[in-house]
Amino acid sequence: MTKEILHDLGFFGHYLHIHAGGRGGKQFVLAILHKSGGKLTQRELLEHTNISPAALSEVLSKLEGEELIARKPCAHDRRQLTIALTPAGEVEAALMCKKREDFEQQALACLDQSEQEQLKDLLDRLVAHWKNLEECEVSA
Repeated sequence: MTKEILHDLGFFGHYLHIHAGGRGGKQFVLAILHKSGGKLTQRELLEHTNISPAALSEVLSKLEGEELIARKPCAHDRRQLTIALTPAGEVEAALMCKKREDFEQQALACLDQSEQEQLKDLLDRLVAHWKNLEECEVSA
């Protein structure tokens, strides 16, 4: 049974990454910018992601190449860059956020409210257990 559960969790992770935009890719960065009014410093953007500065820089280069963002020096700190959505980036980000909201509405629609709460409780327990396992590995 454990193998099947872990297999299903892997499927869920892959499915969420594909359909909900992952945690550090282009879709995620566009969503953060969109929800932040279309503009953040690169440092602020980095604080919202779970990726390295080098990986963020690579994502930003791709978005800039697709003309979805523009990078400009900050007016108050020339060492910092301001990342801003372009008009095309605004359209893309809004569409992507709408698609993500629709996915979130439908993702657990097969479960009633009670089942969703039960699932959340079980997943919270599993997360806490896995974090504990991770801490034990680090201290070993």
